[in-house]
Amino acid sequence: MEINPTLKAKFLDVFRINGNNYYFSPGRINLIGEHTDYNGGHVFPASITYGTYGVATPRKDKTVSVYSTNFEDLGVINFEIDQLVYDKKDNWANYVKGMILKVQQAGYSIDHGFDLLIEGNIPNGTGLSSSASLELLIGVVLEDLFNLAIDRLTLVQLGQKVENEFIGVNSGIMDQFAVGFGEQNQAILLDTNTLDYEMVPVQLNDYAIVIMNTNKRRELSESKYNERRNQCEEALNRLQQTLDIPSLGALDTETFEKNRELIGDDTLIRRARHAVTENQRTLLAKKELVQGNLTAFGKLLNASHHSLRFDYEVTGIELDTLVDAAQKQPDVLGARMTGAGFGGCAIALVKETTIPTFKKTVHDIYKQAIGYAPEFYVAHIGPGTQKIDKDGEYSNS
Repeated sequence: MEINPTLKAKFLDVFRINGNNYYFSPGRINLIGEHTDYNGGHVFPASITYGTYGVATPRKDKTVSVYSTNFEDLGVINFEIDQLVYDKKDNWANYVKGMILKVQQAGYSIDHGFDLLIEGNIPNGTGLSSSASLELLIGVVLEDLFNLAIDRLTLVQLGQKVENEFIGVNSGIMDQFAVGFGEQNQAILLDTNTLDYEMVPVQLNDYAIVIMNTNKRRELSESKYNERRNQCEEALNRLQQTLDIPSLGALDTETFEKNRELIGDDTLIRRARHAVTENQRTLLAKKELVQGNLTAFGKLLNASHHSLRFDYEVTGIELDTLVDAAQKQPDVLGARMTGAGFGGCAIALVKETTIPTFKKTVHDIYKQAIGYAPEFYVAHIGPGTQKIDKDGEYSNS
């Protein structure tokens, strides 16, 4: 987890002072369990070694000054800690404002400003959760600079509040949870209804997870994400007229099929069916992974994508082209979209020795069909958000 030396030099150049506090916050992939987190189901994410680096130092006044090497054209963005209002022109800095505000509202004292420089290597708009990565990074910066005793679950929940209440995206808690609680070579089976979770070792033997980026920009807050959530809530309301259930995640597939006519609308039935069956697939996927049944695990990935494509309708031609091409390759056990959909990324479980051939073949198929090239990254599962030392090692402080 090496801090780029140019980042330290850039901090000095931008703020005319040395930054001496370093942080890293990962992105995440979701192995399976898509659009189940706000339906009271299970998700199965893992934090990855792509993420957001931060360098920070406290100030004596009330000003927060932030700069991102990913948005250099925006320059330094300044705001006061007692004037934390969403402003579209402040772009990514709204996440910083939101996190400070939510930490303050939770009863913690943020009584002076700070300088912060960030650099992320999560490609923008890929659905690998750069926003949750940033939220938890800011949370840990605040925790460190202000000596706050915030337990990790509270920090995760505050990150979700920023997304929901400050940014305006009605998302579940999976992204922040995966980023905040991640561990190396472990996935997290999370019950989003109770927040009970289990760390599950990820042993892929001769296989690796390849992230496939459609390079179609996905703007979640402008997508149909909230529409899908509302449709699931309506389906649940109709089922609750007869069934005593707290969420769609409380149903098994058999019970859902027996009662689906209560919903009375084909579109709502399909939306709810995805939420129910995807939750069941996620529980089964954990079992297969623990038992080392990678072939069965891969088939569940394929089934997940099929459901997301035809029942939930959140894929689109770019994701479907990538996934179809991947699934047809020899030495691929399974592939599916990951994240909210509508662009972004997919993942494939690929035999490591064949990854170069896999990339070239899928690249060529996709470019011919879509007109521009995809990108590929091999996913390594790494630790959650933490302070790191100047050499990039994780700090115990």
